[in-house]
Amino acid sequence: MARIVATVSGGLDSVVLAHHLVDQGHDLLMLSIDYGQRHRKEHEFAERTAVRLGADYEVVDLRNIATMLPGYSLTDSNVDVPDQHYTAPGSVNVVPNRNVILLSVAFGRAAAEKADKVAIGTVAGDDATAPDCSREFIDAFNAMERVATAGYAPAELQVIAPFIDVAKSEVINLGDRLGVRWAETWSCFNGYDVQCGLCAACQDRRLAFEKSDVSDPTEYRNG
Repeated sequence: MARIVATVSGGLDSVVLAHHLVDQGHDLLMLSIDYGQRHRKEHEFAERTAVRLGADYEVVDLRNIATMLPGYSLTDSNVDVPDQHYTAPGSVNVVPNRNVILLSVAFGRAAAEKADKVAIGTVAGDDATAPDCSREFIDAFNAMERVATAGYAPAELQVIAPFIDVAKSEVINLGDRLGVRWAETWSCFNGYDVQCGLCAACQDRRLAFEKSDVSDPTEYRNG
């Protein structure tokens, strides 16, 4: 059994990741990182997951960092979340360098408690718009941390991304087998009480359910 620090937002992929790691018998610390995102409602669902799984859970308060990240729909209230799917790199829905920030915090926490691994729920295709979801990025980040924490963290401590080659629809199929409660996951980039159904994250969610063998129980504001 390994001690794993996982970044779990409350989104579909990260909630399945948490279930997967616990199913494998690992000792899990779930970190939800508040970087001032407009959809911080997702953390409610991460906490529910932690309670259900009996996992340790912490919220890291980095809300003030949003003021340093203007121009993106997730961190700038002056930028609307567009009702459209991702297109080319440069989408206002992507906060460049976000995973560098999130994983640096998670890795620091893991090093401090001598954990075995850090886990992130990146899935296949995420790197099409977000370069810091790519295998190249994960490899480079681990190389950097080997230097940054040499002598202060377990030599085997590294970031793992178990779903990096797995399509979101297949992640849903796995989660269904593990008993994930889909109504208790949050994908929407907006901060509504109900997921909008139109933003890029909602469209990705809906499409993935369509491609999976699982029916989508999500309530959407727009059909």
